Amino acid sequence: MRAAMATAEVGDDVLDGDPTMRELQERVAGMLGMQDALWVPSGSMGNLIALTAHLRRGDAFLAPAGAHVLDAELGTAAWIAGGMPRPLPHDAAPGKISASAVLRAAGQPGPYYTLRTTLLCLENTHMAAGGVVTEADEHAALAAAARRARLKVHLDGARLWHASVALELPPAALTVGVDTVQVCLSKGLGAPVGSVVAGSAEFVEEARRLRKMLGGGVRQGGVLAAAGLLALDNVERLAEDHEKAARLAAGLADRGWRVTEPATNIVLLSPADLPSTLRRLEQAGVLAGPMGGQVRFVTHADVSQGDIDAVLARIGPVDAGVTAPRRPA
Repeated sequence: MRAAMATAEVGDDVLDGDPTMRELQERVAGMLGMQDALWVPSGSMGNLIALTAHLRRGDAFLAPAGAHVLDAELGTAAWIAGGMPRPLPHDAAPGKISASAVLRAAGQPGPYYTLRTTLLCLENTHMAAGGVVTEADEHAALAAAARRARLKVHLDGARLWHASVALELPPAALTVGVDTVQVCLSKGLGAPVGSVVAGSAEFVEEARRLRKMLGGGVRQGGVLAAAGLLALDNVERLAEDHEKAARLAAGLADRGWRVTEPATNIVLLSPADLPSTLRRLEQAGVLAGPMGGQVRFVTHADVSQGDIDAVLARIGPVDAGVTAPRRPA
């Protein structure tokens, strides 16, 4: 990948375009079943560009509770895009909302002084719920409900590749009915930087202006696009990460830990005492992060099957060295 970056054919993507960047954008647009696409430095910027294009001040948008656009992007959906977020509880399953919930939340137009709900933001996979996959029929039902309620649809597909591999479907099967979609080139695919936001040709024309406004225009972008092109060759390899996550979860469960069964490559562990568990893991040489009161493990290309065995051996059974939660005196 570094060799491809070093030898990439480049131009000036801010002025007259970069040929390698154009090749990447066309390839991603085709994979997603969209008309056109635009490279952006990060998924957060891609989501913000889409929301800014779709929303006007005084608009509200719907998103599943815990969605990345709600909790992990510094509130830019409201701060910069000007939309009022309305989280939807997971009424269908963890990480999933129902079409009926979308219709209820969209409601009917009210008096002039009320917010107008104009957008539905979906996320597949739902990261905070543990990489939960929205299946093709579930996605289609949500998109249809949005259309019925006259809502635009943006899909945060940072991990759409994982959903595609888990379901053994092409990515375009999971973008049906959306107006825009963002996908990440670093989440498991190996690119050092970059995401792509896709939609109609008209949207991408506006997205290019918004990218420049946000400081995301680059000159010889082909250096980064070359990495993205090779990253796209790694999509099918994600099945290995899913298998490693399943092995990790099964091994932790065998040792008495309470874990969710992973749908993709994210394993969530629910400890009795989060701080002491994180300390225990660090002391064992296993680095993991907290998320929503749980411990999150993510498998990827740089984690080998041997690493999974080493992690399980280091962590050990749940009752080995557990620090009980402190009780108030």
